[in-house]
Amino acid sequence: MKIVAMIPARYAASRFPGKLMKILGDKSVIRHVYDSTAATQLFDKVWVVTDSDIIYNEITGHGGAALRSIKEHESGSDRIAEAVADMDVDIIVNVQGDTPFVEHKPLELLIDLFKDDSVQVASLMRPIKEEALIQNPNVVKVVTDLKMNSLLFSRNPIPYPRNEAIPIVHYEHIGIYAFRKQALMEFTQWPLTPLENAEKIECLRFLEHGIPLRMAVVEYDRAIGIDTPEDLERAVGYL
Repeated sequence: MKIVAMIPARYAASRFPGKLMKILGDKSVIRHVYDSTAATQLFDKVWVVTDSDIIYNEITGHGGAALRSIKEHESGSDRIAEAVADMDVDIIVNVQGDTPFVEHKPLELLIDLFKDDSVQVASLMRPIKEEALIQNPNVVKVVTDLKMNSLLFSRNPIPYPRNEAIPIVHYEHIGIYAFRKQALMEFTQWPLTPLENAEKIECLRFLEHGIPLRMAVVEYDRAIGIDTPEDLERAVGYL
């Protein structure tokens, strides 16, 4: 299989404009993402896909590979689909452009899910115990069937603990996706679906078309995503 990593990277961000170009240690956030993804050595190629000349020049100017989006896009998946439309690839991994500390093991687990030919889309989840995170609508939760196929994603706590006599594990969805190329191209042809529109969770579009996401459990701490200046300060401390 030919496997590529695509890193969608918008320059504009409503909460933290230009966040991907902020300096973290000795280089920009987006270069951290690119370099740490490439360092996993799991991919035939790593690309940054961007709407910005600034980000494009940042990556290519330091020896990386980048592509410019031609159209405006609502989601990172749509941006990636445009970029891979004419590529000879089998599996596409969407690595978020604001997560500078990409790790090898979670991505390896994600790719390994495609050893099952029935898997069209895959993603990651982690157990959460902190009640504040369980109740936080910014933390997307997921429940699966017994074969680890997603049943539902929601910003509400799922499952609801109606039976308090049994242990219930809640899982946070980690927004790293992998697709077979055909599944990704089909996704971009479908209009916005009702649950996706209500929850503002794009992977619900797959579920509403009858395509589950195969999930893998990872046990690492919450990934540091750069959404606010405070997140950047945390990332500096982590680095």
